[in-house]
Amino acid sequence: MNATTSSPNVTIPAVVLDLQTQLLAYLTLAANYFYRLPGSSIVLRYIKSSYQDDPVRSAVELFLFLFAVRYLLAPKYSTRETGSRGKGEVKLSEEEIDELVEDWTPEPLVPPQTAFEENEMEKRPIIVGPTGPKVKLSNGRTVTNLASFNFYNLLSSEHLKDSAIQTLRTYGVGPCGPPGFYGTQDVHNRVEADIAAHLGVAACILYAQAFSTISSVIPAFSKRGDVIVADSAVGYSIRKGLQISRSTVRWFQHGDMADLERVLKKVVQEGKGRQLTRRFIVAEGISEMVGDIPDLAALVELKTKYKFRLILDETHSYGVLGAHGRGLTEYAHVDATSVDMITGSLAGALCAGGGFCAGSDEVVEHQRISAAAYTYSAALPAMLATTASETIRLLTMGGPEAIRQLRESIKVMRAQLDPRSDWVRCTSAIEGPILILVLKDEVVRQRNLDRDDQEWLFQDIVDECLTNGVMITRLKAMPVMIGSNPREDGWQPTPALKVCVTTGLSKKEIEKAGVVIRHAITKIMKRGESQMKRISDSSR
Repeated sequence: MNATTSSPNVTIPAVVLDLQTQLLAYLTLAANYFYRLPGSSIVLRYIKSSYQDDPVRSAVELFLFLFAVRYLLAPKYSTRETGSRGKGEVKLSEEEIDELVEDWTPEPLVPPQTAFEENEMEKRPIIVGPTGPKVKLSNGRTVTNLASFNFYNLLSSEHLKDSAIQTLRTYGVGPCGPPGFYGTQDVHNRVEADIAAHLGVAACILYAQAFSTISSVIPAFSKRGDVIVADSAVGYSIRKGLQISRSTVRWFQHGDMADLERVLKKVVQEGKGRQLTRRFIVAEGISEMVGDIPDLAALVELKTKYKFRLILDETHSYGVLGAHGRGLTEYAHVDATSVDMITGSLAGALCAGGGFCAGSDEVVEHQRISAAAYTYSAALPAMLATTASETIRLLTMGGPEAIRQLRESIKVMRAQLDPRSDWVRCTSAIEGPILILVLKDEVVRQRNLDRDDQEWLFQDIVDECLTNGVMITRLKAMPVMIGSNPREDGWQPTPALKVCVTTGLSKKEIEKAGVVIRHAITKIMKRGESQMKRISDSSR
């Protein structure tokens, strides 16, 4: 069957005409659908005008459109293996691999030392033998040790030594396992009960390291989205705990209860209408960076008023404050059960090891399954647990006399340093055995001393004291990144000297050591004053 077109000499098969008819119908249907799309008329008008005005541009645009469609529909490319045959894996030759390895330079794990750090390391004393009020250095000299937390001279107690040796022979060196996995021994349960009874709370949990106690307790309770209001002067271990918790951290001015209430009000106001979150206040018993004591009664009152939980770190106050060394709660006459969590160290005044967190049964049991430093660390060696129990017993039975003697030693040392020096002042509490000595404001202002200048001066004072037979140290702090800025709270510790008092020295020895420290301060400061004067005269 044949059909003819407009040309009398050309014949087209009927099949072709059917195909043309179907194609026309499809095109007409597609055009109808296209016209129904929003903006189709605008696109069509643009294409027509573009082709008429500039057909080359239309061809380029069409090419780019087709390329984009091809790119989007192309199979994904990956350097990882997508199957057992490793499709998409980039094969590198041995030479290429060696070249990449040679070109790669890893960042150093430890940054290079500064000139100040090199000078400090070069002059750092090394103790040979046991630590005590008098220690022997590697150079053969014997010096007075005022740089360790041996406040009650318990390191020289023969009773504690015999008890530790007996425990070592009975239990071995260590349990070699976490507390929850066969690492717990009866001595651990005993010291937990002793600490709880000593503080007057329901329960206590024992940690193997003092530093990791508070840095593990905080993230065990506070998570992302929770709010922590912290004292701006808290120490390094607390700041690590705040960082690990990933909670929202708000700061209040150190020791300022009025500013704390302002921050608490703001947090409560911001939380209205939002999902309920856990809220905590974190403070220290004796400040690690300043040495002073907060108003615990006001802290408890504010935490109750605004419905916060209070975490009190007594690393430097447990065993020191109070008539029986129970810490800030005993010293301030505040019921220990009104503080939600009390953390502390057994490695300071108690001369043992490890740390603890005391509180209610619920608080303690929660940590046994959620505190990283407890769950994933080997338990405290039995001899250190026994030592802690013995020192707590000594403080409970004969504590008032030992603490009274420590108070007298602190008074004697402060009398030589704080009121009699023209250069430094003590920021520590009267009862604090760690004396933090900072330069007086007028001295810093008159000499225009920055932080580095003060650090150099204090290191020179430390070296001068050691030359004259007294070993002290400087206050050292490390920055911690909380959020995007390591100093987002705007607070930095003031450079300072650190003098640790001990009852292992007689009153005469303490007075003599105090005189050495005061004279070293005067000598270095006057030398610096004369140097500055010479520089000023030469600049004229």
